[in-house]
Amino acid sequence: MSTLSTNDRPRLGYVILYVPDVAETLRFYEQAFGVERRFLHESGEYAELETGATALAFAAEHSVPVPDVFVPNRLASKAAAAEVGLVVDDLQVAFDRALHAGATPVLAPVTKPWGQTIAYVRDLNGFLVELCTEVK
Repeated sequence: MSTLSTNDRPRLGYVILYVPDVAETLRFYEQAFGVERRFLHESGEYAELETGATALAFAAEHSVPVPDVFVPNRLASKAAAAEVGLVVDDLQVAFDRALHAGATPVLAPVTKPWGQTIAYVRDLNGFLVELCTEVK
């Protein structure tokens, strides 16, 4: 197997969550997590948040390019085997803000043996969101 040159190596550009209502999900993330909107397309079917080098994006479920390839997330069902991780400075404040905006609590803040503090909530669509401090 050949080694890719630095210019040929892929980089993570974005992660897309397919949701029933892009605008509603965008508003929820702005309120619950304090993340700023990068843009919402005029069609209302695609949006991105300002999340650093890798964008967190939302697209309408009906626009998934390969039909029948996934099961939509819903609060009434178990979450998919993936999570969105948001690094925050004050975990308790971030956790409380998310709950106040309507996030569903999964795990209250706990400190891991390596010093990182984490908490889990589910967003309005049932996606699992980890709120965490940086690993030092």
